[in-house]
Amino acid sequence: MKTITFVLMSVLALGADPEFNKNGELVRPKNYREWIFLSSGVGMSYGAGNDPFTNVFVEPSAYRKFVETGRWPEKSIFALELRKPATEGSINKGGQYQTDFIAVEFSVKDTPRFPDGWGYFGFNGSAPTAKVLGASAGCNACHSKNAAVEHTFVQFYPTLLEIAIAKKTLNPSYKP
Repeated sequence: MKTITFVLMSVLALGADPEFNKNGELVRPKNYREWIFLSSGVGMSYGAGNDPFTNVFVEPSAYRKFVETGRWPEKSIFALELRKPATEGSINKGGQYQTDFIAVEFSVKDTPRFPDGWGYFGFNGSAPTAKVLGASAGCNACHSKNAAVEHTFVQFYPTLLEIAIAKKTLNPSYKP
């Protein structure tokens, strides 16, 4: 019985909704690296020079709902982890690989909470909470203008792009 309870609690912990404190700040999810891995990229940032690797994760129940419907359910939460790139180390002499943690950012779908339906949060270092970035933040404008599905860059997640095409959920403004 203890084993069943532990497994059930573990599954529920992986499927938790975003948590906000009394000030409306997002509490940093501790287990995002256990979520569904969507994709990794390099140089997909707004800054110039020494472009980081980005790793994208989505909470498991949101992923399952997207696979079923082609849409993100309320309370969907994504993690965008940034890591430093390196070119030489161990046996690698030519390719790039990921090294040190830089930061993690989260996006949350919560239409009652956020005017555009999505909120964006940047965590530097090990900060336990983060305030929502304002409507004028670059992420809001870029996601609303360029995202393939809702405010998400499904165009960079090949397996999900296939689903969005099949379910006909691509944004009308999306241009491949």
